[in-house]
Amino acid sequence: MKSTAPGPAGVDQVMGDHRMDPMIVMARLLPKIVAPLVRKLLVRPGPGAFLVDRPLRISGLVSFRGERRTLGERDVRRIAAKLVDRAVTPLPGATGAALERPVAPDEDRAVADALARTLCALGDIDLEIVQDARLEADTLTRQLHRAAPDATRGLTGDGAELHGILLDTASLHILEFFTRLSGFGARTLVENRRALGRLDDAVGALAARLPSRSAEDAAFETRYAHDTAVLHNHLTIFGIDLAHSPDSWPLDAAYLGLRCEAEPAAAADGGGPPEPAVPAEHALSGRCRILVRGVAGSGKTTLLQWLAVATARGELPAPLHRALYGRVPFLLPVRRFAGHGLPSPGDFLAAVGYPGAEAQPPGWADRVLRAGRALLLIDGVDEAPEDERERLRRKLRDWTALYPGNIWIVTSRPSAVRADWLTADGFAELTLAPMSREDITAFIQRWHRAAAQQEPDDLDRLGHYERTLLNAVRITRDLGRLATNPLMCGMLCALHRDRRGYLPNGRRELYEAALSMLLERRDRERAMGTTDGIDLPRQPKIQLLQKLAHWMLVNGRSEMDREIAVDTLAQHLAAIPDAARQGGAEEIYRHLLNRTGLLREPAPGTVDFVHRTFQDFLAARATVQRHDFGLLLNHAHLSEWEDVIRMAVALARPDECAALLNGLLAPLPGIRAAEARHRKLLAAACVEHAAELDPEVRHRVRRFTRDMVRPSTVAGARALGWIGPIVLEMLPEPAEVSDGEAYLLAVTATSITDDMAIDYLTGLRKRTYHPVRAQLAGAWRRYDTDRYAREIIAHLDPDRLFFPAADVAELAALRGLGGRPYLQVAGEFTVAELVDGIVPADGLRRLWLAYGLGASMEWLAAFPRLEELWVSRRMPAVTGVPDGIRVVEL
Repeated sequence: MKSTAPGPAGVDQVMGDHRMDPMIVMARLLPKIVAPLVRKLLVRPGPGAFLVDRPLRISGLVSFRGERRTLGERDVRRIAAKLVDRAVTPLPGATGAALERPVAPDEDRAVADALARTLCALGDIDLEIVQDARLEADTLTRQLHRAAPDATRGLTGDGAELHGILLDTASLHILEFFTRLSGFGARTLVENRRALGRLDDAVGALAARLPSRSAEDAAFETRYAHDTAVLHNHLTIFGIDLAHSPDSWPLDAAYLGLRCEAEPAAAADGGGPPEPAVPAEHALSGRCRILVRGVAGSGKTTLLQWLAVATARGELPAPLHRALYGRVPFLLPVRRFAGHGLPSPGDFLAAVGYPGAEAQPPGWADRVLRAGRALLLIDGVDEAPEDERERLRRKLRDWTALYPGNIWIVTSRPSAVRADWLTADGFAELTLAPMSREDITAFIQRWHRAAAQQEPDDLDRLGHYERTLLNAVRITRDLGRLATNPLMCGMLCALHRDRRGYLPNGRRELYEAALSMLLERRDRERAMGTTDGIDLPRQPKIQLLQKLAHWMLVNGRSEMDREIAVDTLAQHLAAIPDAARQGGAEEIYRHLLNRTGLLREPAPGTVDFVHRTFQDFLAARATVQRHDFGLLLNHAHLSEWEDVIRMAVALARPDECAALLNGLLAPLPGIRAAEARHRKLLAAACVEHAAELDPEVRHRVRRFTRDMVRPSTVAGARALGWIGPIVLEMLPEPAEVSDGEAYLLAVTATSITDDMAIDYLTGLRKRTYHPVRAQLAGAWRRYDTDRYAREIIAHLDPDRLFFPAADVAELAALRGLGGRPYLQVAGEFTVAELVDGIVPADGLRRLWLAYGLGASMEWLAAFPRLEELWVSRRMPAVTGVPDGIRVVEL
């Protein structure tokens, strides 16, 4: 059979001699589309219909027969036509094989007519639905075929196969309908039809039964999806029994929803207010290629793990369901390929250590990518050596061109790649937002709930620790600055519990305390004996771990081969007698792996640290002890050395700090101008970490960097934020700059999540330039709600300015200021909370929904003077908008 049909965007699709791919058809038959159509064919019985001794016949439930008729047979034909249309229409973004039609266009109507005749036979079959019936979907399908034997006469082979797929799918949904009927004895039926609880699995099994080359692929994909959900469904909640089981907490129970924000470039030209930080699932929705930036510990890896598990299970949040449903996730940590480049698709699974890699059908991964069905999650570009990142970028460019239609999400630390690194290749850029005060509160509460599950007899004390820690983070400035990402929050929770309510203040003290907790106090205070015959004090453990971290630093790696780790320990054991007399390098390695909680084996034959931050801290300790400051200075222009150098300054003696900072200011031959600027800004960032520093050196750093903190681009303005609060002292006076410069200074200051920034921002609050006002309004969530409302929000000119509200407290603060005519809903509210919280109701002129509150907008009638409703294009289409309100899509 050969035919030609126009495809999407005017691309002609030529059908040759091929076998229909049922998996592609199934991917188009989403349950959320099919189920409502099939349910129209049936009616719910009235009360008393399901007496145990009275069987119910299927023919009594069809909606186009009997006294309670709700459909005509013409309507059944329309439903059948819609089902066929769904089966032949490619999913958004599909390419290659996924664009192919299962039948020629001129056979669509014939298949629809055949399906309608078969479905109409529902009114003729005499199957009984009783409490103990063992009804299977294929039984129902056979009965329908027998009731309408001539329905498929005249169809081609492909047409008959498509008819069979659609009929089997409808049968599954019909049985699902029966399991949901109130009063029906569903217990036995659900037991007999366990697959109905997960309709997607049943559809996958159906495709595997069909005589197609895709059956082998489908069987493997079922196994791979299950294994992916198991292998990645864990999250380290720092410090909870970490010595025993660092990865024991289920991701779906422990995951704290992260928030993303877009680069604020759009506001610079006055083109509209900046988008707020929104939950990651909303920020990712509608995008096919995304680069996600985030600082160490911000949750980049956790986000990708969550996406992989949710996609594998098919348990996706509504904003991502359409884009990710049915896709195959590939989680590819760059650290696994450092020095080798990204593997080819056929080597994906082997390269990440998937135990079932050898069972994949030959060419399977390539077929998945060519069909546009993959979700590529490439984690940690910053963990590739700098000279390899350009090759990685070229590889991504080649892959996105070779395999269009797939979804690509790449993560990196902010400074590892330039702002527009992937922009030319169609990648949008998002940044993981620092945790807000509400996020920190939620994390601390969730952490203590998880701890309570582990120690149910200690609820009172854990409750006390939770309350005191929440209070300490709110009122202690240094702790509030530390608790801006999940890693730091977890460390604070663990240390607070471990130290019975006492917390260190600085970053150095925090890591020293964490090492003490993990390496010494936890086992000792639990009276745990040695389990491997080795009993090492804290300091020898640190010295040995430092050797591994230093090797990774020098070699530009984030993990190392197990053999290299054992050999590295062997080289240094003789110098550490406490360790040497207790075992060889192999035994010591196993002890460090099993008892410190800092090392793990992510794949057979490799070892890394549980988090890159610990690797950097221990590498900094090793470098300072070796007095190898030249090594640090020679690499200070490389982004992956930033945190090591900052920690080295915190660990070094005063004279060593001075030498490091002077070295950062001095010229380094052979580096670019941008790299020289980076070194000087790094010196400014290091000043706050020095416990003791010659005032002349401090003054010299500020003199060298004073003129460098006048950013000329939005990306440059945001990059200054990583320096921290010290940059606020170097920024120019707000009154002395132009409006354009004032906007860039606002971007810099609002990138510093410390309430010290509020003092600087007060100098910008009277500016009438819209981008400045929009930037200040959009930064509200990063600071104390009441103080920011009082000192910033209350002073901003409201003319054409959207004021964001992300929670009930911010809505109440706006109400206390008399309300605002332009409101941006930037958080999850109920309709009732908005209707009650927006006061005065008759003052609202424009409403911006950053993400959905449901499709129906009838509740907007509560705001009689509302003129415009702004909605994101990624939101579902809204309905029921009252007359007189114009809808603006962003």
